[in-house]
Amino acid sequence: MSRDRPSQPWLYRKLTPDGRQSLHRRLLSFLLVPLMLMLLIESLVTYTGALVYSNHVHDSDLADSVVTLAEMLSKQDMGDQISPQARFLLEFDPQGHNYFSVSSDKRGLLAGTSELRPPASLTLTVDTAPRLYDLVIDRRPVRAATARIPSSHDPGDELTLTIAETLHDRHERAKEILLLSIPAQAMLIAGVFALVWYGVRIGLRVLDPLTERLATREHDLAPIGDADVPVEILPLTRTIDGLFARLRGMLALQDRFIADAAHQLRTPLAGLRVHLERAQSDPTPATVHDAFEHIGRLTHRASRTSTQLLALTRAQSPEHESRVPDLIDLNRVVPEMLSLRVHEALAAGVDLGYDGCDKPAWIDGDRNTLQEMLDNLIDNALRYAGRRSIVTVTVDQLDHRPRLTIEDNGPGVPPEFLARLGERFFRVPGSGEEGTGLGLAIVQRIAERHAAQVFFLRGNEGGLRVEIVFPGARTERRER
Repeated sequence: MSRDRPSQPWLYRKLTPDGRQSLHRRLLSFLLVPLMLMLLIESLVTYTGALVYSNHVHDSDLADSVVTLAEMLSKQDMGDQISPQARFLLEFDPQGHNYFSVSSDKRGLLAGTSELRPPASLTLTVDTAPRLYDLVIDRRPVRAATARIPSSHDPGDELTLTIAETLHDRHERAKEILLLSIPAQAMLIAGVFALVWYGVRIGLRVLDPLTERLATREHDLAPIGDADVPVEILPLTRTIDGLFARLRGMLALQDRFIADAAHQLRTPLAGLRVHLERAQSDPTPATVHDAFEHIGRLTHRASRTSTQLLALTRAQSPEHESRVPDLIDLNRVVPEMLSLRVHEALAAGVDLGYDGCDKPAWIDGDRNTLQEMLDNLIDNALRYAGRRSIVTVTVDQLDHRPRLTIEDNGPGVPPEFLARLGERFFRVPGSGEEGTGLGLAIVQRIAERHAAQVFFLRGNEGGLRVEIVFPGARTERRER
C-alpha cells in the first residue's frame, strides 16, 4: 500500500532509496540549481561579450574596406568606375550578402545599390574618417561604413563611398567564441560541484559526536546542551531539550502520583484488611456488622482519595497548557455550576447562596477545570463549615480583574495555618473531619493554570474566605 507524502516541490523531496528525506541530497540540490543558473548566466555574458568584440573587429574591417575602396578610386584612373572583379569582391559573402555604393554629388549613383543612403543626421567631409551606422536592406539589418573623397574624373565633384554587410558573420563569430568557452565553464562548474559535494559530506560529519553521545543514552533525559552542537542545529537540539524537560515533568508527576497513592491508600487498605480478618475470626452478626460499617467508611475514603489524587494529577499535567482557552463569563457560568450542588447543601443543612455583579466578568479559561475548582471549594465549605452555616459565592471585580470569592461563617482556620492551606495533604489540626488534604491543593493548581492568584483569608464572620483573582480576558477576544 502506498504511503501519502506531503505535496512539496521536487526540489524539497530528495529521498533515499528507503523513502526517507536526505539532508545531504537536499543540500546538493539547493546548490546544483544555482550552479546551473550560473552556467547559463555566464554563457549569456560570454556571448554578449563575444558579440561586442566581434562587432568591434568587423566595424574596423568595414572601415578599412571603405578606405581601401577610396584609395583604389583616387589612385587609378578608372573614371570613377569599378571593375567587375572589384564589384564581385565587394559584394561577395558566403553566408549572406554585402552591399556597396559609389555616388557622385553631380552625377548621382555611379555603382552599387541606391538603398545605401547615409542618414540625414550624418555629416560627412572629405577629411573625416569613415562613419558607421545601421540600416535595413531587403528586411535584413546591415552595418554600413561611409566616407567622402574628391572625384579623380572631375576635380569639382566629390564621391560618397559606402560599404555594408549583414550581421550574420558577426553572430557566427560570437557563437564560435561561446562554444569554445562552454567546455571550460562546464568543467569549472563540475569542479565546484565536486568540491561542494565533498565539503557537504565532510561537513555533516560534525554531527557524529552528537549522534554518538545520544546513542549511549538509555533512560537519561538530561538536556543535550550546546557543547558540541553546531550553530545551525541549535534550534533543533533546544527543541529536543524542551521535549526532554516536558517528559521529565510528566515522569516526575507520575512518580509523585504513585508515591502519593501509595502513601494515602496504605492506611485505608490496611484498615480494610484488619476489619476483614476481624469479621472472619468472629463471625457473630454484631462483629460482622460493625466490621462492614468500618469497611464501608474505609472504602469511601479510599475512593475519595484516589479521585482527589487523579484530580490533582490532571491539574498539574502539562496537557492543559496546549489547549486553547475559552472565553468564559464567570457571572454567567458560576450560577450554573452552583445549581448542581444545591441539593447537597440542603442535605448538609447549609445555606448556599450566590451574589453576582452587574457586568460580565470575562476570563480565558477551561470550563471543566473551573467546575472542578468550584466543586472542591464547595466541598471544603460543606465539610468544615457545619450545619446551619451560610456559604456565599461572589463574583465581582477587583481593580478591573474578575474575582471569585467563597466565604462561610463556620469555625474558620487559625491564622497561623492560613498560609499552608494550599499544600498537598495538609489538614488543619483538630478539624475533626475526615479528608484527604488535597481539595485546596487542587484549587491552587487549577488557579495557577489560569494565571490566577489564590488568597486564604479570615472571613468577616470568622469563617474561611477564599479569593481567586483572575487576569482579565484579552481585549481582542472579548470584542469579537
